[in-house]
Amino acid sequence: QVQLVESGGGLVQAGGSLRLSCAASGRAFSSYCISWFRQAPGKEREFVAAISRDGSIRLTGDSVKGRFTISRDNAKNMAYLQMNSLISEDTAVYYCAAKPSFDSMRAPSTYNYWGQGTQVTVSK
Repeated sequence: QVQLVESGGGLVQAGGSLRLSCAASGRAFSSYCISWFRQAPGKEREFVAAISRDGSIRLTGDSVKGRFTISRDNAKNMAYLQMNSLISEDTAVYYCAAKPSFDSMRAPSTYNYWGQGTQVTVSK
């Protein structure tokens, strides 16, 4: 088992940047692939980015490609989502999720471990 806690969300102006953090506890952090999802009001949960157990493979959703970067620091049991060039469409609750295997990363139903979410609001 692993517990995930997101932080770093907040209010930011369009064009600005935020870095979200996902702090993990429980079983070895390096045993889990980590993904970020987001969900805006009235919309489906959307895949944002994923990273493999050792950080060697990264996958980014089309809507954020070139703007968002996922990373992890296994020594600190942390994963991050660096968000640059933010736009209003990025406004959502952002969730960190974990699972052991790097496959079907875009499908939220395949994840058993989720954080509580952190709100990101992009203002004009």
